[in-house]
Amino acid sequence: MEKWILYALISMVFAGLTSVVAKFGMKDMSSDSALVVRTAVVFAFVTVNAFLFKNAFSEIRKAAPRDLWILAFSGLCTTVSWVFYYRAMKEGPVSYVASIDKASILVTLVLSFLILREPVTSKVLLGAALIFAGMLVLVWK
Repeated sequence: MEKWILYALISMVFAGLTSVVAKFGMKDMSSDSALVVRTAVVFAFVTVNAFLFKNAFSEIRKAAPRDLWILAFSGLCTTVSWVFYYRAMKEGPVSYVASIDKASILVTLVLSFLILREPVTSKVLLGAALIFAGMLVLVWK
C-alpha cells in the first residue's frame, strides 16, 4: 500500500471520530464555543508537529509571499467551513450533516480538474456520481 493511501485511511478514521465526539461534547455548549475549544487543540498539536518534527519555521520564512497568501486563503476557507459545520451539527443529526459536508469532495474534484489539471477518469467520475447520489438521498424531502 502506498504511504498516501495509508495516511488518507488514518485521516478518514479520525475525521469520522471528530464529528461524533464533537456533537457529544457540545451537548451543553454553543457551536461557536465548542469550535473554539476544538480549534485551540488543533492549533496546539499542529504547531507542535510542524515546529518540533518538521522544521517548519525555516520553510515558512523561505516561502514565496504568493504561496503564503494562498495558504492563508485556504485557512479562511477552513474557518468558514468549520463555523457552519459546527452550527449544522448543533442543529441537526450529525449523520446527515457529516454526509452532506463530505459531498464537498464534488467541489474538490471539479476544482482539481480545472485548476490543478488533474486527470478526469471514469473511476473518479463514477465515485463522484455515487457521492452526489448519496447526498441527494439525504437532502431529498
